[in-house]
Amino acid sequence: MPGLCKDCLTTFDTAPRCPGCGSPRVVHHPELFDLSIAHMDCDAFYASVEKADHPDLADKPVIIGGGRRGVVSTACYIARIRGVTSAMPMFQALKLCPDAVVIRGRMERYVEVSRAVRAMMDDLTPVVEPLSLDEAFMDLAGTARLHGAPPAVMLARLVRRMKNELGITGSIGLSHNKFLAKVASDLDKPRGFSVIGAAETMAFLRPRPVRLIWGIGPAAQQSLDRAGIRTFEDLLRWDRRDLTDRFGQMGDRLFDLARGQDRRRVSSRTPVKGISNETTFFEDTGDPDLLDGHLWRMAEKVADRAKATARAGRVVTLKLKRADHRLLTRRQSLHQPTQLADRLYRTARGLLEGALDQGPFRLLGVGLSDLTGADDADREADLLDPDATRRAGAERAADAIRGRFGKDAIRKGRALR
Repeated sequence: MPGLCKDCLTTFDTAPRCPGCGSPRVVHHPELFDLSIAHMDCDAFYASVEKADHPDLADKPVIIGGGRRGVVSTACYIARIRGVTSAMPMFQALKLCPDAVVIRGRMERYVEVSRAVRAMMDDLTPVVEPLSLDEAFMDLAGTARLHGAPPAVMLARLVRRMKNELGITGSIGLSHNKFLAKVASDLDKPRGFSVIGAAETMAFLRPRPVRLIWGIGPAAQQSLDRAGIRTFEDLLRWDRRDLTDRFGQMGDRLFDLARGQDRRRVSSRTPVKGISNETTFFEDTGDPDLLDGHLWRMAEKVADRAKATARAGRVVTLKLKRADHRLLTRRQSLHQPTQLADRLYRTARGLLEGALDQGPFRLLGVGLSDLTGADDADREADLLDPDATRRAGAERAADAIRGRFGKDAIRKGRALR
């Protein structure tokens, strides 16, 4: 059976250890060198970047998130072993892992590392479809002649290069379509390399829970549970028409995925739909000053990411969740795309003022969508706000100061609320 060493990239026939370096980190599969659709997912990306930048954190539990009133953005695997998960309230995470090192996220740095990873993927194939900063699909069909090695070897080389040059790790899923490649990348994290071949697809899927399907959230899972569908085996008992009658368009997709079929192509032209940031409060609040301070900090984070990725947006979105869990969403279109925190904040604040009477709130979020390139952003003066040009200049100057002296070199007073 074809084998590959994930450490030294030696290829060989079946053996429990690499015959080249003796490493036990080997992967075997009958179709290992025949498959070309891959999904790469960085392992605990934000936490891994922090550990790479601060080696003294290597053996410590690290949580990326806000203060005790916030939620966990991500956690390293040491913290995850203690039960810490993404989106968990921070106070609960610290009960489970009181010795954790809590770090506020540095989006500019994560974007920088993400770009470096993307450049490494682009070296392998022109067909890369990013899903987020830390994961992407790749189609390596036809690249073996270019690289002188099959896709599996080049993928192992990619994660080794990520570790050597950036200090972060990633897990690879390799299969014959996108759905199965993404499933495979989650099978053996961290530092995994899992393969799902065409011949084994049905046997692999049958006993597994349908929650493996990307996009099946709690509400969809409840709908499937009510229909008696918990595993792929259950799904296979339904014909296509019954599934579409019961679940609409999703039913058609469920029918195909139950059989391991996914006709979607890996596309390098899939656009990023939006940039957003949100926070969940430890206690519900309707305090205008407290909400205003959070709103400014989130506007800064969204603007920083837009600037770092050379994007701007035409639509500002405010997201609120009431104490009864009802979600409120407000949107406003701008006359020109922006990437400025000031304009994003002022637009979102106007939306918030119109919703304050519906508080208190347990969650607040702000986003920028209808994205475009930064070249057309903030070019025209706002005739209704003569001071906008001055504030924009001040923001650009502050960005330059932070870029030279660090993120905390200059801050607005409202950020301290």
